[in-house]
Amino acid sequence: MGALVTLDLPDDSPMLDLPWIITFGPLGDADEWEPVVCGPYERGHALALAEAVVAEEQLMAVVEPLLPAVSVDEIRSEIAAAQIAAEDEAAQVDSADLYGDYEDTIDEELEAAAERDRRTGPAAPPTEAELRAGFGRIAARLPGAGG
Repeated sequence: MGALVTLDLPDDSPMLDLPWIITFGPLGDADEWEPVVCGPYERGHALALAEAVVAEEQLMAVVEPLLPAVSVDEIRSEIAAAQIAAEDEAAQVDSADLYGDYEDTIDEELEAAAERDRRTGPAAPPTEAELRAGFGRIAARLPGAGG
């Protein structure tokens, strides 16, 4: 079984309506290959597809929204924000107690996900027709689509 990583968003988050992508990559450092990016999908479809793939493969799947940027300045701003977040995370890791609760939290989340899967089973991946319908809905939301 692999790992699935995504954002934990509130039910009213506007990000839920954005197109989502899945990036599949190696789970451990032993494998080295270029990640595979798929999408865009609606969020539910992306999660179900990623879950179906990692259920049987030792892969990591990262499901994340596509953030539409309409200018170079917006892109630069997103890059700067990501760099600051990475620096902040590195500082937190450096200042954390060697036996802190970070790993405990990750273990608890993985155990909770495994328990949920044992109770309900993994979600069935969407059909090709469902995915194509989702592509149409995403395209209809793009600026300038449909007139």
